[in-house]
Amino acid sequence: MLMALDVLSLARFQFAMTTVFHFFFVPFSIGMALVTAIMETMYVVKKNEQYQKMAKFWGKIFLLSFAVGVVTGLIQEFQFGMNWSDYSRFMGDIFGAPLAIEALLAFFMESTFIGLWMFTWDRFKPALHAAMIWFVWLGTTLSAIWILSANAFMQHPTGFAINEVTGRVKLVDFGAVIMNPQLWVEFPHVIFGAFTTAGFAVAGMAAWRLLKKDNVEFYHKSVRIGLIVGLISVVAAMGMGDLQTQFIIKDQPMKFAATEGIYKDTEDPAPWALVELIDTKDHKVTGNIEIPYLLSLLSYHKLNGAVKGMDTANKELHAKYDKQFGKDMNYYVPVKTLFWSFRVMAGGGMFLALVAVLGLWFSRKKKDTLLKQRWLLYVMGVTTFLPFIINSAGWFVTELGRYPWTVYGLFTIADSISPTTTAGQLLFTNIVYFLLFSVLGGVMIYYVKRTLRHGPDADLDENYGTSTDPFSKEAFQA
Repeated sequence: MLMALDVLSLARFQFAMTTVFHFFFVPFSIGMALVTAIMETMYVVKKNEQYQKMAKFWGKIFLLSFAVGVVTGLIQEFQFGMNWSDYSRFMGDIFGAPLAIEALLAFFMESTFIGLWMFTWDRFKPALHAAMIWFVWLGTTLSAIWILSANAFMQHPTGFAINEVTGRVKLVDFGAVIMNPQLWVEFPHVIFGAFTTAGFAVAGMAAWRLLKKDNVEFYHKSVRIGLIVGLISVVAAMGMGDLQTQFIIKDQPMKFAATEGIYKDTEDPAPWALVELIDTKDHKVTGNIEIPYLLSLLSYHKLNGAVKGMDTANKELHAKYDKQFGKDMNYYVPVKTLFWSFRVMAGGGMFLALVAVLGLWFSRKKKDTLLKQRWLLYVMGVTTFLPFIINSAGWFVTELGRYPWTVYGLFTIADSISPTTTAGQLLFTNIVYFLLFSVLGGVMIYYVKRTLRHGPDADLDENYGTSTDPFSKEAFQA
């Protein structure tokens, strides 16, 4: 049974499972740091203790997400050595510098200031204390830059040379790695997506409490802040996503064609398929719903222009790389997954923007106006989870669209696997990781629900009579 299992498929599934679960919490914690910083800054400016209470309350949920993100990130890094050692050897010289800087500078920065921020509410002036959470946010953002610089190299290698003896990449221009054009379209898209996640998560969780008419003023203000952050961020994320698309059209045409379900080169002008049924064996479209001109407009920002299909991209890649790798390779990517993932990402973003506009409109004056729109509160409550789905869909497009490469044009997925890894080991660790992630996810959900149920004014544990507030003097003494 174990001999029949594909080692490469098990390793890919394990890394995908870890990455998706990890990426539930990383954007959320980055965005929550920003939302919490905004709330505390409003307290400093307006001297309204309601905003201080908001920063403390939503800060608890930020801390939970940060803790789970750290744990899952460590598991992800272990896999580079356990399952992908050949990849780690090939990429070590490039990955070493950015990831070391991320750990030694950005991560320690955010960890240090999180500790200072948690336990010094009564020890520093409000403005100085607020500066600490802004340093936490800065640290999380810098972490994202360094980690994404490594990912950007995998998408678009720059600043390297191939070692003639070992055949591995070596770093020759650190500046070129940091100024990688892929990084500076990828990073803004990801970071605004993180802010979007936190904004709508805060608004959605607050909406659930408003449905119960619990702490109406507190949660009404939370909805407003969450939706403002969410609306600005989702519009910015869509704008940066457009810039990233322009880059991908030229740099990774197979990925772009797959997101549009295009096997054959399109006509000029190119229509955009809202829904498309594809026969992946014959590369024929069996049914679709198209909008004329729209694909040309999205691709080139004009009403004309044909788009290269996957068949043409596949021929170009064969001509470019088959001789280099000494074999006939398959460059086709999982079309249906990319096609629908892209639509979930783009359509979900537009839906979030609509929800934010409606929420801000109905909450602009009296609190009762929003409370009467129970349908909208339910919708906002459900959209708590939508940004997490959108983030996952975006990463499916980014990573699966790069197949068959781990490092585009340089190193394949098949060459990256650890030579000594066995199917039995991978099957066992897949089960262990799945159970561990299920437990961590359950714990996270339980404590978030518990925090919301206790509310912003609760200080005592209902069972033990001790403080549940991590910012309290009792917690600091403990």
